[in-house]
Amino acid sequence: QVQLVESGGGLVQAGGSLRLSCAASGRTFSNYAMGWFRQAPGKERNFVAAITRSGGTRYYADSVKGRFTISRDNVKNTVYLQMDSLKPEDTAVYYCAASKLLRVGPSRNEYDYWGQGTQVTVSS
Repeated sequence: QVQLVESGGGLVQAGGSLRLSCAASGRTFSNYAMGWFRQAPGKERNFVAAITRSGGTRYYADSVKGRFTISRDNVKNTVYLQMDSLKPEDTAVYYCAASKLLRVGPSRNEYDYWGQGTQVTVSS
């Protein structure tokens, strides 16, 4: 079992930045690929970014490419999402997730464990 706890959400103006963190515990963190998803009110939970176990490969949704950066620290057991040039349409609850697979992508079914989420609100 892996426990995931997100933090770093909040209210920011359009054009601003936030850095989300997701702290993992319970199993060897470096054995899991990690991802970030987001869910806006009344919408499905959508893929944002993913990173492989070693951090060597990263994947992004087209909507955030060039603005968001996913990274991980396997010593601190933490995955990060640096969000720059934020837009009102980035407003959502952001979730981190862990996968036992070597490579992960945008499908929620590829992930085994989920955090409780952190709210990000971008005002115009």
